[in-house]
Amino acid sequence: MNQGKFFVIDGTDGSGKETQTKLLLARMRREGYTVETVSFPQYGKKSAGPTEEYLAGKYGPSDRVGPKPSSVFYAVDRYDASHDIRAWLESGRHVIADRYVSSNMGHQGGKIDDPEERRHFFEWNDELEHGIFGIPRPDLTIVLHVPAEVNARLMADRPKDIHEQDMTHLKRAERTYLELVELFPGFRLIECVDGSGILMSPERIHEMVWEIIRPMLG
Repeated sequence: MNQGKFFVIDGTDGSGKETQTKLLLARMRREGYTVETVSFPQYGKKSAGPTEEYLAGKYGPSDRVGPKPSSVFYAVDRYDASHDIRAWLESGRHVIADRYVSSNMGHQGGKIDDPEERRHFFEWNDELEHGIFGIPRPDLTIVLHVPAEVNARLMADRPKDIHEQDMTHLKRAERTYLELVELFPGFRLIECVDGSGILMSPERIHEMVWEIIRPMLG
């Protein structure tokens, strides 16, 4: 039996990751594929407890919590889900994750200003999650990009966690996500705003996602 493909939908805050995950899931099932989904953090599960406390501000503002401690919180949660992910893939089912290791790299890496130090962090995080915890590597990570200024306007009336409240954090994370696309061949960028700075419709963005993923399904 052929192993399933593992796709990640990630990107800047407010870029529609959850919506695109749902649209891709529905499209793949209509096309006859067997698909499972997982979303991170796994809110409400014990494994996500430290992450939820962090995002609620229990440990202080995001810039006071170092990138490595924060990354461990998220990695433990993904380790909890990794056994299901691996079993699904080995059974031939495809998997879509709403956020994954790339979220650590984008948000926690964004706390590091020095480019060389940031790349060392990427290597450390890769070893933590894929080496020490042994979680599966995705076949493709889609990065949805909405500029931080547009994102702030879209999320103005929405309840926010400590990342979403901090414009400096959002801009640094945006920079780092764009850097990841340049550095890693398994990352693909989708611009979610048009030339006028207007957010595209979810359906239009989905078609761009599908254009990238469809050839990988065989």
